[in-house]
Amino acid sequence: MDIAIDKIRALIVEARRIDVKEADTDPDSGSNPIDDGETDVLTSSEADEGEDATEIEFRGMIDGMNDDERADVIALVYLGRGDFDIEEWDDAVALARERDEASGGDTASYLLGIPNLGDLLDEGLAAHGDTLEDDGTPRAVGNA
Repeated sequence: MDIAIDKIRALIVEARRIDVKEADTDPDSGSNPIDDGETDVLTSSEADEGEDATEIEFRGMIDGMNDDERADVIALVYLGRGDFDIEEWDDAVALARERDEASGGDTASYLLGIPNLGDLLDEGLAAHGDTLEDDGTPRAVGNA
């Protein structure tokens, strides 16, 4: 892989933070967040779209990567969802490069549109012999 494992781990954590957000279930509550037990913290609304700090952080991470790193991230998703196995890594990366080029520079939006992105990245990383614990700490799973 042409990307540092720590970058992948950081992406997994950010993607999981995004995955836990839910649509606003009570958009017109009009109540005080403290009275609601701060439950709106884990929701997003149309007004917040594009302004979510976690999503901005994730986009910044992806936008700061070079072509090889972005291709590796996409290929890890392919591995994680079972489109390829570890022996087909080079094929996964080749397809990922095509997908990255087709995104027109908006790889982050493509990735953010994938359900359970954090889990897929973690599964792809596990295929390479590394993964994260539920608390975000590294856990080696053996050599792939």
